[in-house]
Amino acid sequence: MAIHLKNVKLQALFGLGAHNLQTCCGHRSLSHLSIPKARHRPLQHIDHYRTIHLSVVNFKKRRSAEEKKSPRSLDIQKKSKGELVDVWQGITLTELAHVLQKDIRYVKDIFLNEINDPNTAIYDLKYLHNGIRRAGKRMKIVARPSNEEEKEKTVDLRPRPPPSKDQLKPRPPVVTVMGHVDHGKTTLLDALRHSSVVEQEFGGITQHIGAFLVTLPSGAKITFLDTPGHAAFSSMRARGANLTDIVVLVVAADDGVMEQTVESVRMARNANVPILVAINKIDAPKADVPRTERTLIEIGIQVENQGGEVQSVPISALKRQNLNQLTEALILQADLLELGGDPGGPVEAVIVESNVHPHRGKLSTVVVQRGTLKRGDVLVAGTAMGKVRTIKDADGREMDAVPPGYPAEIDGWKELPGAGEIVLEAESERVARQVIKLREEEQELKRLEQDLKVIEQKQEAHNQVYKEKLKRKRLMGWYRLKPEGPRQPEIQEVNGPPAFNIIVKADVDGTLEAILETLDTYESDECRLDIVHYGVGPITRNDIEMAAAFNAVIYAFNVAVPGALKNVLLEENVTVKPHNVIYKLIEDFKEEINSRLPPKEIEETLGEAEVLQQFEIGKGRKLVPVAGCRCTKGILQRDALFKVIRNGEIIHTGPLSSMRHLKSETNVIKADTECGLQLEDHEVQFEKGDKIVCFVKKVVKQVTDWDPGF
Repeated sequence: MAIHLKNVKLQALFGLGAHNLQTCCGHRSLSHLSIPKARHRPLQHIDHYRTIHLSVVNFKKRRSAEEKKSPRSLDIQKKSKGELVDVWQGITLTELAHVLQKDIRYVKDIFLNEINDPNTAIYDLKYLHNGIRRAGKRMKIVARPSNEEEKEKTVDLRPRPPPSKDQLKPRPPVVTVMGHVDHGKTTLLDALRHSSVVEQEFGGITQHIGAFLVTLPSGAKITFLDTPGHAAFSSMRARGANLTDIVVLVVAADDGVMEQTVESVRMARNANVPILVAINKIDAPKADVPRTERTLIEIGIQVENQGGEVQSVPISALKRQNLNQLTEALILQADLLELGGDPGGPVEAVIVESNVHPHRGKLSTVVVQRGTLKRGDVLVAGTAMGKVRTIKDADGREMDAVPPGYPAEIDGWKELPGAGEIVLEAESERVARQVIKLREEEQELKRLEQDLKVIEQKQEAHNQVYKEKLKRKRLMGWYRLKPEGPRQPEIQEVNGPPAFNIIVKADVDGTLEAILETLDTYESDECRLDIVHYGVGPITRNDIEMAAAFNAVIYAFNVAVPGALKNVLLEENVTVKPHNVIYKLIEDFKEEINSRLPPKEIEETLGEAEVLQQFEIGKGRKLVPVAGCRCTKGILQRDALFKVIRNGEIIHTGPLSSMRHLKSETNVIKADTECGLQLEDHEVQFEKGDKIVCFVKKVVKQVTDWDPGF
């Protein structure tokens, strides 16, 4: 505060008295105010003191030398803070009482008794903050803690231990019919079932795995599994071998042992399943049963007629010959195995096949292994769950219950289960959801572990490059490393080989699996394959929109395009390729790949010549070398290209400047004719024994070298 006194007599100011002057200065101490005794001086000398500063700084106490040397420190009183507690959105009064370590009445009081129900969840964070402030605490928002106790109670479903002999009841044997394609497996089942399934198959081959219950004239029942014989369906055959009791190996008497016959024997041995041989087509003109039995010995199957222990029955499925002998042999083999099943307890089954029905939804064919399947049962298969709505047999008749050893078709799945999955019964839908959640978490952990390995590999490669670069930088000393070029953009345009994007839709899960396994064998650097999407069921609008976005081709196997979506296909300009036979689908796929491959330049050899001697002719002031040759193979053309090969290495490639025969220019030299060849490059020297190859370059359509194996 500064007070300026101008043209005012100081006597008037000091005449106020000490009390009034101190009041004007705000009751501040005047000990440091130095005012001369102007009362004893004339007024003309007072003008020098007419400005008097009364600032707050003048009232500060001067620090001593020791205080000046000591560091300055501000003594600020810390604000008292309450304890920090963890809360979350939706916390209940009971949970908050546990967090605050208080009783529920105390928690009601801090919220002014506005909440009475202890299970009431609080979602208003401001309201929650005000209540915790009343408790003298501070809050920290965290995620709701997982209930470890509940997580520990969630246990994955597992098959039960093997039953005791007292629990076993007789059940029909499960027999899988296996063999090479077109050896008559489905015809044999048609003869046993008195049906005509083979007439409904496309291309004359089985492309699905089927499960049927056959009742023999004697009253005995056998569950048959029909597996495809085509090379593409190896996974289906493996599933059939793993869930069967007996394998019937069908071998054609005219063809003998083929590739899929050997594979079927190997799968049956891996599953430790007994084999019964059915030599089919004994009525064929070229049938030779003894030769077929001898060829079976080469793959380790020695039948009884050849001194072995494997039963062999010659049959004709088409004319229904010796079928009774085959069924009797099966019943005898089943009696020796003493097969039985436990009809009590939770259901255990195996998914044979899955598909999507346009009206019934997601269906699956199962073979019950333990327990009794009934309507209303809650089932879990992999990460799919369902509640059984209807149960039907292979002929479409509804069933009330399915005991062990019987096949059935069930619906009610929320997600389509995969073929080959083990089906287990859950106590309730809540337990089933918990099991599926647990399995999905385990799958996610496995996926994260795989991703972590890839990340670590990339990180290791990056660190290696970085360390090498850092080492070179340190060796340079004061000199800076030159940049290796302009900075690369983060998003780089891929200008690599062409890509073929596809979407695969199939009627059943097993066929889809076979198609994907076949396409998985495709590897080529010339054209990249990208499977954008795949699934079971008819083509949907989502498939069409995805195909339009990725410029993909939709392969539809045994599924149709709904009529309402045909206009959408035309609008989006999406190509759909329907197929009913798997090898035709693969042939179409190879044609699409070939159409996308760029043309390829090849060299076509026209002829070869051998250098006999080098001559030199004068051309101006220079001597030009000329090769005296004899054409040993094909022809030599004047306008073609020539390669000079010495000791297996190409030393020159280029055109000719002259081709002569008997001192005259010519355009063609035939075999066993001597000639003189002069290259445009006069620096090339010839030696006796050099080989000269005449060739032309052609641009041809490229064909993929991918072999799917069939």
